[in-house]
Amino acid sequence: MTKKEVYKYIGSDPEIVHGNPYVKGTRIPVSLIVGMLGNVMTEKEILLSYPSLTSKSIKAALKYASLMCEYEIETI
Repeated sequence: MTKKEVYKYIGSDPEIVHGNPYVKGTRIPVSLIVGMLGNVMTEKEILLSYPSLTSKSIKAALKYASLMCEYEIETI
């Protein structure tokens, strides 16, 4: 997934979840998705718990987190 594709799914707005990155069309923060996957939830379990998400939005959240980690490493 390219950066351009990621930003089709991920947004940031001070009026939505305090400006934290979230999945567009929802109020679900990227950090929640990454945390659930980190706690060994499967994509299927997440989709069942949050029907407004899609497989692509979950992948976009992971890619976004990856890009942010790369950015942090480059600036250290």
